[in-house]
Amino acid sequence: MFGDLMGMMGKIKETQQKMEETKKRLNSVMVSQESNDGLMKLSMTANRELKSVEIDDSLLEDKEQLEDYLILNMNKLIEKASKVQEAELGAVAKDGMPDIPGLDMFK
Repeated sequence: MFGDLMGMMGKIKETQQKMEETKKRLNSVMVSQESNDGLMKLSMTANRELKSVEIDDSLLEDKEQLEDYLILNMNKLIEKASKVQEAELGAVAKDGMPDIPGLDMFK
């Protein structure tokens, strides 16, 4: 029994390390969003760090329209980045779950 506990603790520690490595790797995974008309392009890492903003000059003439574009496209971009992050971290967490009798429902 004590060996099983030590094995589980080792597996948990290994999973934590893999989670940290995955978080670091996600700093280099880029996600992008472009408006339907191509007037705005945004990109960020899967850890939701904004990296670039490209705005067509025509959007600079109308402050309200620019704000609307930013809100709409930033929200879409954040959603994309969050989905990538959740999928990657979720896969590591699921793979690292120790085999504990009765906890099969979490896999």
